[in-house]
Amino acid sequence: MNALLKLSKMIDALTNLIGKSIIWLVLIVTLISAGNAIMRYTINYSSNAFLEIQWYLFGMIFLLGAGYTLMKNEHVRIDIVSGKFSKRGQTWIDIFGIIFFLMPMAIAIMWMSWPIFLLALHTNEQSNNSGGLTVWPARLMIPVGFFLLVMQGVSELIKRIGFLQGLCPDPTEKLHTLTPEEELALAIKAQKGDL
Repeated sequence: MNALLKLSKMIDALTNLIGKSIIWLVLIVTLISAGNAIMRYTINYSSNAFLEIQWYLFGMIFLLGAGYTLMKNEHVRIDIVSGKFSKRGQTWIDIFGIIFFLMPMAIAIMWMSWPIFLLALHTNEQSNNSGGLTVWPARLMIPVGFFLLVMQGVSELIKRIGFLQGLCPDPTEKLHTLTPEEELALAIKAQKGDL
């Protein structure tokens, strides 16, 4: 089990790196969107390529960020049933969900999207929009994103089994991390000298 826990830490490190990296895509999408709007309203110039790159990057943010969100235990969940169970019971529910829902769904989407990506790559599929972009980079993000989600699902499964065996802390326990809003408030206080 120790080897599996090491594997889980390696997967978490990769997921964390990807998650921290895609944050910059949000800034890039925002700048492209603002630039596109400014050009459209000031010099009456608009480009489908700008719109499509926004869509592609927006898709990348969500597809590549799904594993990071899973690792941080931030996916939306409804705790009507699991809230009535002990921590061990909740962990068993998570294990069941990972094995019977998350993994089959993510593997199926990854598997079914791969041929669609390959077809787009081999035919150099282009957008139907005038001035649009090549489609295969966007199609590639689907199997890659779900592959990363599967990897993080394996890591979460390992951590939950390790928790049940008493080998690691509760993976769903929030470490005393601050929300972005709390971090901003602290930074403002520090800048004003209130701390």
